[in-house]
Amino acid sequence: MKEKKARTYKEDDSLAWRKVLVEEICEKVSVGIVVQPSQYYVTEAEGIRAFRSGNIGENNVIDADWVYLSKAGNESNAKSILQEGDVLVVRSGVPGTACVLPREFAGSNCIDIVFARPKKSDILPEYLAEVTNSPIGRRHVVGSQLGMALKHFNVGEYKKLEISLPSVQEQRKIIDFLNVWSSLVERYERLIQVKEGLYLAEIAKRIQFGGMKKSLIESFSREVSTRNNELQVARVLSVTNSNGFVLPEDRFGRRVASEDLSSYKIISRGQYAYNPSRINVGSIARLDDWDKGVLSPMYVVFELDEKKIDSDYFLHWLNSSETRARIRNSAQGSVRETVPFSALGALPIPLPKLAQQKAIARYLNSLRKEIRLLERKVELLKLQKRGLMQQLLTGKKRLNLTAAKRKGPRP
Repeated sequence: MKEKKARTYKEDDSLAWRKVLVEEICEKVSVGIVVQPSQYYVTEAEGIRAFRSGNIGENNVIDADWVYLSKAGNESNAKSILQEGDVLVVRSGVPGTACVLPREFAGSNCIDIVFARPKKSDILPEYLAEVTNSPIGRRHVVGSQLGMALKHFNVGEYKKLEISLPSVQEQRKIIDFLNVWSSLVERYERLIQVKEGLYLAEIAKRIQFGGMKKSLIESFSREVSTRNNELQVARVLSVTNSNGFVLPEDRFGRRVASEDLSSYKIISRGQYAYNPSRINVGSIARLDDWDKGVLSPMYVVFELDEKKIDSDYFLHWLNSSETRARIRNSAQGSVRETVPFSALGALPIPLPKLAQQKAIARYLNSLRKEIRLLERKVELLKLQKRGLMQQLLTGKKRLNLTAAKRKGPRP
């Protein structure tokens, strides 16, 4: 029997991986401004850009909804001025999400986020960001929050994140390999954006806001307020503007704090609900994924008379840009604008005959189906990448360093 030869590496490609902590391979690990940052806010023309949690995506900067600090405020918080290559990490919202600061954003400040300045002779910024975003980093974040009422990731916990560290050369190869998946995800996400634009354009075209006979929502709907008095329903739900109905543990990482659900409202499959204080940002949805659930008493629940209106048609109408604008305009109150059911019911909707509604809904449903298939493709690619990260970022699997770039998923 032949003796198996030991795997050999070039001199600059050590087989040994080191176990290190983030604080050991970074020049600096700190946190942005946390004390009353709004006191420094000025207009874009006057100020210096500041990163917040909403500006950090997974390996990308979200270039929107910026705030700006005065020059004096920036100077007072010089310790959190960012440099190219810093790794930015979300503390609250989706804690642990990380990206690398590109050159064009150098000199920005930051608010209530963790930032790390890697020693580039030890670790590449992109590698640190990948580890932070990986299942390894996510487990560390979740573990550090056990028992906490709010999801808030502390800088001290990030310093203690343990990393399996290969040579810089191997780090670069791993990053290049994972970037193949990232590029494919980005391609599909761009396609989804195009399809979403087509969908909205087709709503405007098919549901002719100016050319059809209109009816008020109140003429085919009624508010429902069935209380969970006997605690017959235990599934607590909430409504988001991006994902519709969700479980609180999926949204916040924890179950609802209140144990008494008797005052909660019951919602059944096919009914609609919204938070009157958040409908202006799109938080209205139809329950499709569960037979029943309960919602906080603040929610409005209503149902349609489907002898008069097709529910899918109504749902597509709700998704239109014009409808969203009309709902925002119907908000009442000066401090916190709300939309009671009476205000929603007073909105007009183009309402052709039921058969035409169903035909329009079938076509628009087909467009939504295409988008859902693409979204599923993105989810699968991200799942594949997470599996690869688990293997490659721990050294359980090693790349052929001379051929790593040639491998990757097929579109």
